[in-house]
Amino acid sequence: MPVMKRLAVLGSTGSIGVSTLEIAAAHPDRFQIVALTAGRNLELLAVQVKHFRPVVVAVRTEADALELRRIFGETSLEILYGTDGLIACATAGDVDMVVSAIVGAAGLEPTLAAIQAGKDIALANKETLVAAGPLVMAAVRDHGVALFPVDSEHSAIFQSLEGHRMHDVRRLILTASGGPFRTASLSELTQVTPEDALVHPNWSMGRKITIDSATMMNKGLEVIEARWLFDLPAEQIDVHIHPESIVHSMVEYVDGAVIAQLGLPDMKTPIAYALSYPERLPLDLPPLDLCQLGQLHFHEPDLQRFRCLDLAYQALRTGGTAPAVMNAANEIAVDAFLERQLSFLAIANLIEEVLSRHEVRPLTDLEQVLAADAWSRDMARQLVADQDMEYCQ
Repeated sequence: MPVMKRLAVLGSTGSIGVSTLEIAAAHPDRFQIVALTAGRNLELLAVQVKHFRPVVVAVRTEADALELRRIFGETSLEILYGTDGLIACATAGDVDMVVSAIVGAAGLEPTLAAIQAGKDIALANKETLVAAGPLVMAAVRDHGVALFPVDSEHSAIFQSLEGHRMHDVRRLILTASGGPFRTASLSELTQVTPEDALVHPNWSMGRKITIDSATMMNKGLEVIEARWLFDLPAEQIDVHIHPESIVHSMVEYVDGAVIAQLGLPDMKTPIAYALSYPERLPLDLPPLDLCQLGQLHFHEPDLQRFRCLDLAYQALRTGGTAPAVMNAANEIAVDAFLERQLSFLAIANLIEEVLSRHEVRPLTDLEQVLAADAWSRDMARQLVADQDMEYCQ
């Protein structure tokens, strides 16, 4: 008989959260949903609560919590809000594994709290490791928990490393679709609108991640995440543009062998592997037909056109508080672009300017990470507000 795993899903109404719950619904003998958290989509959260009957849920604000209580009336369901609510869901006593799928730096505190509470982690929130990689991985070791990557690229690397020795690895190769503008010229990129950037050729993702994919910051964040997940320096982590999104990433070994993980561009596969490792769950997905595809293409990324990827490498090499500052500045820049306060190319300009004004410190504790994050957001907002500055154009 399979062992029942009790889950807390942080970010249950996002694309990763929805896919996670679809897997849980398809395998009710394997998964029980204990806790759910959501942002703005109270309507979908209410549907999920009615179906999965969790013990506790958390929403963004007190007003949201009051609205949810109005929807459910007198109930034993515990309804919380804010960061404290997220942490309570992530550390609930009955939870075996936390699916960390909140977008952005907001996922850091509840994920770290879950690790410290001894919960295994299925990590889809890359910003947790970007902002506080050394602290998070030290906590994973200290508390003896398992951390499974959910991003398709890191899951591919995890799978390609199975049965092999880390000291035999020459490099990791993260693949990237290149987003909607991989063949666009610089002059064309100056005209990009939010509507243009929100159309991804292969993946269905949330707004922030879709913009990050268009700027290739998403891949930069994944490079930093890979550094901490697999304990390899930036010099051993490469990026290849792969428009078909079939090869999800590769590991090259010292003898020249390259092992890759292939599959359709569907997040259910890496999510299910993280949830059920070392087993594989049957999923209702069509088979991969390589003969029909015919060809797969790869080429190097253009760091002049996609400067966000280069900025991520720079922040990783700088270390300390630099990645946290870069990540926070990017979140503000993406919001400003979506609000038409910044041009598409100015996203990288703003991040670079914020980084240039930051005095990098060694990373020592969570409070330092949160302070660097807050400083970066304030600085980025100030710079966006000054529309005369050239880096906002």
